[in-house]
Amino acid sequence: MNCEIKQSILFVIDDLELKYFEFNDLVTNFWLIKEFLERNFEVFITIKSGLLTESCIAKTRCYEAYLENGNIFYKKDEPKKYIIDDFDIVFFRPDPPVDIDYINACNVFDYVDSEKTILINNPVAIKNFNEKFHLNYFPQFAPENIVSANEKDIKDFVREHKKAIVKPLNRCFGSGVYYLDTEERNINAIIKNLTNNGKTMVMVQKYLDGAIHGDKRILILGEHVFDECITKLPGKDDFKFSIHSDKYFETSKLTEQEKKMAQEVAKRLNAVELYMVGLDVVDGKIIEINVTSPCYFIREINAHNNEKFQNILMEKLIQLIEHKQGKIPAPVC
Repeated sequence: MNCEIKQSILFVIDDLELKYFEFNDLVTNFWLIKEFLERNFEVFITIKSGLLTESCIAKTRCYEAYLENGNIFYKKDEPKKYIIDDFDIVFFRPDPPVDIDYINACNVFDYVDSEKTILINNPVAIKNFNEKFHLNYFPQFAPENIVSANEKDIKDFVREHKKAIVKPLNRCFGSGVYYLDTEERNINAIIKNLTNNGKTMVMVQKYLDGAIHGDKRILILGEHVFDECITKLPGKDDFKFSIHSDKYFETSKLTEQEKKMAQEVAKRLNAVELYMVGLDVVDGKIIEINVTSPCYFIREINAHNNEKFQNILMEKLIQLIEHKQGKIPAPVC
């Protein structure tokens, strides 16, 4: 790994993404890795279990990625061990659940010098930011909600608001998310199941009527809010987006109010090294702040807007990296 000739990047990706690494243009990492390779960066990939420490030194066993005929691959020989501080940039993007294995993967980066190696997003910051719970850092933009493991609290909230959404705090892609109303005859079973019989906290949000038309994904990089966005539509016989298929996406435009809201969120999260963020928005309210492995829906935005969004994204991403490396002033947003 010759860092004097090329900048080196480590991607920490999800186990499933490693299995289906080639041609998987549904995922954001596919596009980022391909674009970095085309720009002559060295790119290596690993998964959470490929991270380790030896004494106080953070290391990884990883594979080298490469381009061939315009497609991405990785060298499937024995993974090689590197010191993480020797990489110029790390993209930490495994999918939830944020369980003990996820937290321990984040813990490895307590031993990485973030002044030397740019971390996107910084796993130490990810540990301190829950995608559901910390929505309440921005109460002016959030739907009314509670976070509790108590059955009575949850039922009282549903009775007060008539309709509500209950969701676990550590999962993604709609896993374990339920719609509740005062007519739900299985409410006791749902609450007991999600709260692990009153031991595990969940978030309960007021249901927003606009959710029937889907939720808008707003994309943030550093303090920049992209005008390009997409609306994710509820699946068939579902109240939420649950199927990653072309027919469940619509072209969207940001309102001025949504952009100002996203810029305020971006400024605070950028300050704590949460650079790549996806906001899910319904009726002008943020229902979730995605910081673990936010999907930028590049393929879908390209199809709907007839453009190459990956080029727009990479321009801003390289500006952010060069600013963090002290090569250029802060990007103009």
